[in-house]
Amino acid sequence: MPSRINPSILSADFANFERELGRIASADLVHVDVMDNHFVPNLTFGLPMVQRLQQVSPIPLDVHLMIDDADRWAPGYAEAGAYSVTFHAEAAADPVGIARRLREIGSRAGIALKPGTDVTPYLELLPNFDQVLVMTVEPGFGGQSFMPEMMGKLRTLARAVHVRGLDVWLQVDGGVSLDTIGIAAEAGADTFVAGSAVFGADVPAEQIAALRDAAAGHSHR
Repeated sequence: MPSRINPSILSADFANFERELGRIASADLVHVDVMDNHFVPNLTFGLPMVQRLQQVSPIPLDVHLMIDDADRWAPGYAEAGAYSVTFHAEAAADPVGIARRLREIGSRAGIALKPGTDVTPYLELLPNFDQVLVMTVEPGFGGQSFMPEMMGKLRTLARAVHVRGLDVWLQVDGGVSLDTIGIAAEAGADTFVAGSAVFGADVPAEQIAALRDAAAGHSHR
């Protein structure tokens, strides 16, 4: 099972996005955090910025929508060309309907769960999604500490995916570093969002390779 490393541009130099994207060209995807200052207490950027990133990025976009009313807004990010669009379960009236629409447009459909959200109601819906994102911090800000207590949720998902033979990526986001990535990989994650761990490195490409190796060494999927 490959280990995907998706650096978060939340930790990049916002004034030099094109250069910063070039520094992580060896990553699998670039994680783009869209925040609306309603669903989370922070504001980043919206659709126009994602459209521009899509034009200049050397790798596909993994868009993470931390916004209210995902039913209304999520399809626009798929139409912008994002490879993957993940919306929050807590902000969706019809998560299966959103996922179906995202897939129709041509994006992978992901659903994200905040730390306090129970995974159980979503297990039977797994075939409708291409990715489940387990937040390992409270969403809204970069640089927070990894929450190992989320690994039970990840193991539950990994078992369900395995038993059903599904092709669903299991992503973790928050506090992922060389110290924590093995913990998440062991619990079943195969897709890892790392922000400061990558962009804070002198040579991001070397850090991406090190993270990928560390995850692969602990992977059970």
